[in-house]
Amino acid sequence: MDINLNDLLRRYRSHPFEDYFVETPHTGVVFFKVKEGQTVKGPSGEWLHRPGTLLYTIERERNVKRMTALWSGQISGIRLDIEGRFVEAGEPLFSIRHQLDKEEIIDRILTQVLYIFSAPQRARYFLTPEISARMEKRSKKGVSVEFGEDVLIMSLMKRDTVVSYEGVPGSLYKVYFNSGDMVEQGAPLLGICSPDKLQYVQKVIHRIRTEWEK
Repeated sequence: MDINLNDLLRRYRSHPFEDYFVETPHTGVVFFKVKEGQTVKGPSGEWLHRPGTLLYTIERERNVKRMTALWSGQISGIRLDIEGRFVEAGEPLFSIRHQLDKEEIIDRILTQVLYIFSAPQRARYFLTPEISARMEKRSKKGVSVEFGEDVLIMSLMKRDTVVSYEGVPGSLYKVYFNSGDMVEQGAPLLGICSPDKLQYVQKVIHRIRTEWEK
């Protein structure tokens, strides 16, 4: 099923942002380290090993945890009313408005075209050695994936479980995580392109890369 690319491009041009909402991970006393409208940076470095901007600290039982930005963007809607107060887990603090770049626009549009294989539960994920080896030797036709094939290793509570692919056969077009990442339940892991959609996907990517201003 084709998407209405013109409508999507118009929508993203008028609002090329994504709002990420920041909440407390557990109970504690919150102290903000950022201001309304401030620009913050997410993790950086080749392996994203440099933490992002310090956003706030949360103190519980004399233990202070420093919470840093996971995305780049602008602080909005900061809850100054809870500064220095004890709050519950999951308390909304503020949002980070992130401006999407060209590749992020492509990713979001392709989620409506590709078959998305999502994380069955919150865990760390790795590609199986077989899939990794095939990706290193990938041909122009890409890496094919079949229903029932072992594609991922899920690591949870020091136990590794092999995850089989349950979806339409096709080419592995997009991997949405880095090996060993902690991925939330329901978040995308793999994007599979069925053979009948391959040309259309290539058309979408070409058009966005040639027409998008940034």
